Amino acid sequence: MRKFVDLHLKPSWRDLEQVKSMVNKSAELGFRMVGLALPERIAVDEVNQLRNVCDDACVELATRVDLVPRSRHELLHGLRKLRRKFEIVSVFCASKVVARQAAKDRRVDLLSFPGGKYPRVFFDRAEAELASSAGASLEIDLQPLLLVNGFARIRLLSRLRREVALTRRLKVPLVLSSGATETRFLHKPQDFAFLGILFNLEFPFALEALSETPLGIVVRNRQKLSPGYVAPGVRVVGRQD
Repeated sequence: MRKFVDLHLKPSWRDLEQVKSMVNKSAELGFRMVGLALPERIAVDEVNQLRNVCDDACVELATRVDLVPRSRHELLHGLRKLRRKFEIVSVFCASKVVARQAAKDRRVDLLSFPGGKYPRVFFDRAEAELASSAGASLEIDLQPLLLVNGFARIRLLSRLRREVALTRRLKVPLVLSSGATETRFLHKPQDFAFLGILFNLEFPFALEALSETPLGIVVRNRQKLSPGYVAPGVRVVGRQD
């Protein structure tokens, strides 16, 4: 049975009632793991409080940070400081310099690109080739698609079709997330998968982008963050005096 994952919920994390509402709604819709976008300096007890909210809803929490660097230097600094603090590291690529650096850095899990009415930075072949080698995934948030209409929606769908084609051609993992800031933008995983058809993402691959792919990222990173991890397939299991 598939385990559906929404790696990008964006409630006001200090508003526990909103967090509870969105987490409970996600559980009701069929998701079994959610990623909450958290601030860089969140305290351990605050994370535990959010984890308890998720546990009460029978939903697993994946901790996530969204980096929004303005330069290559700022990105590298953020990765050094935060990579071992969060299970998921996403980079919002507002410039080509940031996008290229993020795509080739193995510490980056998700590449996110502007999805508003008139995005000026796109996921192109150069980023796709780098991401394919480094193991980064392209994340598509679906809330922007629900917000825009008219010609803006046509432009966004056209861009998403090009990006999806690149991920398929160059074997870049794809993650679909809600990117939801309110409960009204949450929908069943199958409904999100059907939305993918609008930008030429076949239904089976859309389901994979809502389950196996994001789940695999979390599992891999939890292994890396666990005590005794040395390298893929190598762990310290005990010491002899």
